[in-house]
Amino acid sequence: MSSVEVPRESLRDWLLSERPRSRRQAAFGRAYAGWRTFARNRLAMLGLGIVLALVLVAIFADQLAPYHPYIGDLRTTRLLPPAAAHWFGTDDQAREILSRIIHGSRITLFVVVLVAVLAAPIGLAVGTVAGYSGGLVDAALMRITDIFLAFPRLILALAFVAALGPGIENAVIAIAITSWPPYARIARAETLTIRQADYIAAVQLIGASPWRIVLRHIMPLCVSSVIVRVTLDMAGIILTAAGLGFLGLGAQPPTPEWGAMIANGRLYVLDQWWVAAAPGAAIFIVSLAFNLLGDGLRDALDPKGAK
Repeated sequence: MSSVEVPRESLRDWLLSERPRSRRQAAFGRAYAGWRTFARNRLAMLGLGIVLALVLVAIFADQLAPYHPYIGDLRTTRLLPPAAAHWFGTDDQAREILSRIIHGSRITLFVVVLVAVLAAPIGLAVGTVAGYSGGLVDAALMRITDIFLAFPRLILALAFVAALGPGIENAVIAIAITSWPPYARIARAETLTIRQADYIAAVQLIGASPWRIVLRHIMPLCVSSVIVRVTLDMAGIILTAAGLGFLGLGAQPPTPEWGAMIANGRLYVLDQWWVAAAPGAAIFIVSLAFNLLGDGLRDALDPKGAK
């Protein structure tokens, strides 16, 4: 063996070192340890695989869809059952259901990502500010949170969409408005524990402002718990978006949104069951995948919740 050759285990030993020499090494070590915990969970890996497949299908929808998602031949292909030519059959407008489901994955991913981007930071900010400030600020912010939590998410989203008007953009805003309170509760609970730590007292002694303490020292420690909750909530977000689409308040025809497709297929559910069954199965599989992924992330990122 050459004197300059590095042993194969050196990188692993560097990542798993109990005495990291730098912040970067510690961060990479935590990430590697979390990945090892996550990878041992086969169901979590299955959920990750399905979510990655959803992302790829959404990106390459134009190439993967065998037919146009909006146009069909009403003379020859209306309400055809699943077959080799049309794997999931066709709907009442002669549009191929598989192609519509493939293009509908973009809408599902669009809703999930936007709601997460909008709701999670709001909940994180409200929860950390309330937990660190205490007193009247905490009481006021938590009572507002309680008001939102007092109503079922779908009912509250229906109220906001009714006020804003139907459409996928308004549906995203409505779902985001109703999704942030659980994240605020989690962030507040984490903050109440963190603010008692010795290093927070040390930062206060050197003159750090409350905003700097919240933004630089408390929020980063609450992010992992919020990420886990967001991932677990994505199934609920998908179901809420599908519910709004089913009621005609989400994506509007002819957009291939899965909930709207189920609403269209309910008229034929007894004889042409595939019209509603195919998008329903897509919602079920993707929702299950996010739940499995969230369980795996909980074990990997939140040791207190690990079994």
